[in-house]
Amino acid sequence: MTNYEIYISWLTIVRKEIQRFMRIWVQTLIPPSITMVLYFIIFGNLIGTRIGEMGGFTYMQFVVPGLIMMSVITNSYSNVVSSFYSTKYQGNLEEMLVSPTPNWVILTGYVAGGVARGLAVGTIVTTLSLFFTDLNVHNFAIIAVVVLMTSILFSLGGFINAIYANSFDDISIIPTFVLTPLTYLGGVFYSIELLPDFWASVSQINPVLYMVNAFRYGILGVSDINVGLAFAVIVAFIVALFSFCLYLLNTGKGIRK
Repeated sequence: MTNYEIYISWLTIVRKEIQRFMRIWVQTLIPPSITMVLYFIIFGNLIGTRIGEMGGFTYMQFVVPGLIMMSVITNSYSNVVSSFYSTKYQGNLEEMLVSPTPNWVILTGYVAGGVARGLAVGTIVTTLSLFFTDLNVHNFAIIAVVVLMTSILFSLGGFINAIYANSFDDISIIPTFVLTPLTYLGGVFYSIELLPDFWASVSQINPVLYMVNAFRYGILGVSDINVGLAFAVIVAFIVALFSFCLYLLNTGKGIRK
């Protein structure tokens, strides 16, 4: 395939993915936004007033970056896992695999769709958060890069889940038993400085902790984790998952029966 044909193939997949979640925006964009507003009200306004300050900021200011990242993570993941599994279930995947389209184009196309939904929901949640607190951006470049990389990482995670899933029930196992615990224990609602030394050390094996803290640094200028280390961890996970996804596509594991 020529570069132009590769570009058209990639753009077609991306456009299909964006049209897919935009067509049912009432189900894909509104519910997660409402959920985050409830978090803002309960944890920020109600519980936050009793907690007081954390890290030199009001509790609402402290949790908002983590809640924004949580919305980006869950929506990037869920978009790819549901879309790719549906494609596999309906038998449309074989048509793409037998076409001249390179596997990396298929992979990046689905990932781009997940990133688009993650960023869309993240933007909506960020806008809504401004009704509850003031956000003073410390470093916009860090914010943009962290959100983009995090969305890519969890889109790849959703892709792996979709490949191994054998039923629609299987696509909910990882989000329920892995993704949700990692997110809630990733420093969204608290600083790991509050934890005993042992549990603070254990928390540092959680990749979500690095993403949340890097994003919080971009907004508030404070972080429990070295920002350079956070970037290195995120990039390492992206490279590892991208390589594994390509391996699964190239070998047909979880796809060919």
